Amino acid sequence: MASFCTKCGAALSPDQQSCMACGVPAPPGAAVGASAQSKLPPGPSGASAVKIVLIVVAVFVGLGVLAAAAFGFMVWRIARTVHVSGNGDQMTMSTPGGKIDINAAETFSASDLGTDIYPGSQSIKGGMRMKMPTESLLTGVFLTSDPKVRVVDFYKDKLGSTASVMDFKDTAILKLDKAEHESVTVTVTSKASQNEGKTRISITHATKIKPS
Repeated sequence: MASFCTKCGAALSPDQQSCMACGVPAPPGAAVGASAQSKLPPGPSGASAVKIVLIVVAVFVGLGVLAAAAFGFMVWRIARTVHVSGNGDQMTMSTPGGKIDINAAETFSASDLGTDIYPGSQSIKGGMRMKMPTESLLTGVFLTSDPKVRVVDFYKDKLGSTASVMDFKDTAILKLDKAEHESVTVTVTSKASQNEGKTRISITHATKIKPS
C-alpha cells in the first residue's frame, strides 16, 4: 500500500525507510503493512478449487453406481428364488418365505375370515391366501352400497370393545387380537372416485403357526 512523506508529501514505496526528497524517515505503518501482507499464505487458485469439486462429484457418482449395482444384484437374486405359476385370475407364487395363492373365483366363509361377512356385500377380486413358515394369512375383499359409518358400526359390534379402532375420513381400520396366535383386521374404505362410490371391505385373518 503506497504512503506519502509527512513533511513534503512525496510518494514513498513500501520498502522505503526514508523520503528520497527530504530525508525524513518513512512512517512505520507502511513497512509493517507490506511485511504483514507478504506473510499471508496464498489462497487456492481457481484451477485447484475446480479439481477439488470434480473429485468430490466423482466420489458421489462412484458411490451411486455401486449402490445401483448392489440393488440390481439383490433383485436378480430374489427373482431367481421366486417361482410363479398360473395366470389371469388364478396364480401361485412360491418364495423362500412361503407360498401365496391368488384366486379371484375363490370365496371365503365367515369361519375362514374369523368374523362375519357384512350382510349383503359382494365378494370381489383381491382376495388371497398366504402361507409362510411361521404365519398364514387369508384376505377377503367385498363391496357394499351401505355407507362407511354403517359398516364400521357393524364391525365394532362384531369385534367387541377390545378391538382397536382407527377411524379417518375415508378409511377405518379395526383390529382384534383374538388370541396369542390369531388376529382379525377389517379395513373399511369409502371414496367417491373408487369402486363406483361403494364401500370396500377388506378382512384379513392372520394365524401364527406354532413350531412343531
